[in-house]
Amino acid sequence: MNIPPHPQKERIPQKEQLLLEQALTALQGATGIVGKIVAIEPGFGPGARADATIELNVGGRLYPYVVEIKRIDRFAAIGQIKQQLDNFRQPGLLVAPRITTETADKCRELDVQFIDANGNAFLQAPGLFVLVKGQRPRVNEVSGTTMLTPRAGTPTALRAMFVLLCRPELLNAPYREIKQAAGIALGAIGWVFFDLNARGYTTGGKEKGDRRILERQRLVEEWVTNYPIKLRPKLNPRRFHALDPNWWRQVDITQYDAQWGGEVAADKLTGHLRPNTVTIYLRLEDARRNLTRMVVDNKLRADPEGEIEVLEAFWDLPPPDNRPDIVPPLLVYADLLATMDPRNHETARMIYEERIRGFDTKA
Repeated sequence: MNIPPHPQKERIPQKEQLLLEQALTALQGATGIVGKIVAIEPGFGPGARADATIELNVGGRLYPYVVEIKRIDRFAAIGQIKQQLDNFRQPGLLVAPRITTETADKCRELDVQFIDANGNAFLQAPGLFVLVKGQRPRVNEVSGTTMLTPRAGTPTALRAMFVLLCRPELLNAPYREIKQAAGIALGAIGWVFFDLNARGYTTGGKEKGDRRILERQRLVEEWVTNYPIKLRPKLNPRRFHALDPNWWRQVDITQYDAQWGGEVAADKLTGHLRPNTVTIYLRLEDARRNLTRMVVDNKLRADPEGEIEVLEAFWDLPPPDNRPDIVPPLLVYADLLATMDPRNHETARMIYEERIRGFDTKA
């Protein structure tokens, strides 16, 4: 019997795209398999259109899938999904908010591969077999909405929030641009937007160009509160001491692919602070070689109590105000507030008023 082609579909809702991103993130967490979205609503000939196509990377081997996103509430729906997926030449994958243990067994019986938002999965292909079932649900069975753990304080969310606050035009940029700027996994970006929207920090997103930041001041305050606790300790901090306390004044820090943060950056921005400590953010590429050069050139020595702190840069953005030697003002502000020095707090207020408060938040 010939099965009619999959009917033409309306554009998939944003929540379904977020569900796909959540399921890929959950799959990576449960199995280590990394998935990426290749296309949303790709066409496969007249009248045939899928929700998405993805690739799963298993040990460097790529497995392409055609995706159908659907809530499964009865066994009969699995058979319908199988018919739809069989219309496509590539292997098909069901993506659902939740696949129960019983539903997982039925999918395996019918050879319907699946992943869900909880990390449950059934994948079977040459060189690949994955079966995960019984993972606890992350879906509210009454409302049908996905229950996400608040992500405001995670390092991944803080990286994303930072680049969005520094460059609001990224709010409506392709996810790949945000991934590049923040250095996070592509699948995590949807989770971050979902959380920000749910907590009232962003709005829009249904049409291209309409996502905006709301309550910017509150979001800045939240970021600078969480940064020194949640993200800064993850930046591989190392401390050094210099025999000459003014060594930094004669140094072009960019020759080491690095930027000034903290008190030195604040002094360069305002001329209002005499630095007692030196904070440096070093780019990851060739970081070991550049750090060695900087230590040797400037006669620094390792010292766990030293006044010089070197951290890994966690963003990839154009330099602010054509100052390639200084980190973005938001990070200078956070570095200063993280200290207990009243001088730094006074300068932090100046930087906030002059360079952060009035920043245009519309992309």
